[in-house]
Amino acid sequence: MASSPPGSAPLRHTPLHSRHVALGARMVPFAGYDMPVQYAKGIIAEHQHTRKAAGLFDVSHMGQAALAGPDHATVARALETLVPADILGLVPGQQRYSQLLNDQGGIIDDLMVTRPADGDGRLLLVVNAACKDADIRHIRHHLPDEVRLEVFDGRALLALQGPEAEAVLARHAPAAKSLAFMSAAAMTVAGIPCHVSRSGYTGEDGYEISVPGDRAGALWDLLMAEPEVEPIGLGARDSLRLEAGLCLYGHDINEETSPVEAALAWSIQRRRRQEGGFPGSHRIMEELADGPLRKRVGLLPEGRMPAREGTEIKDAAGELVGEVTSGGFGPTLGAPVAMGYVASDFAREGTALTLVVRGKEIPARVVPMPFVAHRYKR
Repeated sequence: MASSPPGSAPLRHTPLHSRHVALGARMVPFAGYDMPVQYAKGIIAEHQHTRKAAGLFDVSHMGQAALAGPDHATVARALETLVPADILGLVPGQQRYSQLLNDQGGIIDDLMVTRPADGDGRLLLVVNAACKDADIRHIRHHLPDEVRLEVFDGRALLALQGPEAEAVLARHAPAAKSLAFMSAAAMTVAGIPCHVSRSGYTGEDGYEISVPGDRAGALWDLLMAEPEVEPIGLGARDSLRLEAGLCLYGHDINEETSPVEAALAWSIQRRRRQEGGFPGSHRIMEELADGPLRKRVGLLPEGRMPAREGTEIKDAAGELVGEVTSGGFGPTLGAPVAMGYVASDFAREGTALTLVVRGKEIPARVVPMPFVAHRYKR
């Protein structure tokens, strides 16, 4: 068991903790949990396996909850006072990505929202592990009396990701095959009651599977027994999402960044752009109309040296124009990749910039994201 720093709370365990230890995973503290950063084969092998077959991730540290009220419209409108997405327009079984916003239009957290296929008047939420306690307080504080938040502390969450994920899961839950990207349904997986969404954080096709905590071990063992499946730790999860151009909360987005700056304007649907009514809507609608002062962009450095978070970004004249927020080696590309914020004048594709890495100036250029094409099942 990993120890905690003196004076801090002891690290929490997911229901799958003993499985990770038995597999020889290197465990590290993450968002208050003792989590596997990698297994015996290492981060690059895990990354590549997910891209070619199927990787199994324990993401049970994430926060799972539900909003419940008298009907869909009431619950959806309550959530729409906190997020900029069109929640009212969700059809049963549909999932949508959005952000909890503060009054300045900054991002408190990003989250997934699902309208269950069965049962009106409920919305399922998945929020980030490091933010979940604050998110719960924030949501509860702003809910009307007729809507309540139910927190699912007793549930685990597994992610099965990669081009073979469909074949693997369909052996035990044939209904999984018919799910489209960003849709979800309750189903049994080899007799285990689950709620399955076709989504993930790798850029690959795949599923996130919510399961009662006391059945999580059985589900993990079932999936791990399939020949295409290997366990994947947080290290490869990060390199996969970086290649996919996906934001990591606390790094690429935070309470200062707006969805428009973060290149997430696609997650604000037309009705919300027209009506507003969400926190920070004045700033966000202004940025949608006139453009933000800075933008999140993809960066491709020359050579082999990765540019990590905090790296300065300079223009051709040597002036500071931005900062890297995520960066590392992209195993699929065999080259370093990075993302960060630059002043909007320097955000155009092909713009030549300089990254200052350990005192050395590395040429780079702005490139479109994702770095590796998404392979979602639309």
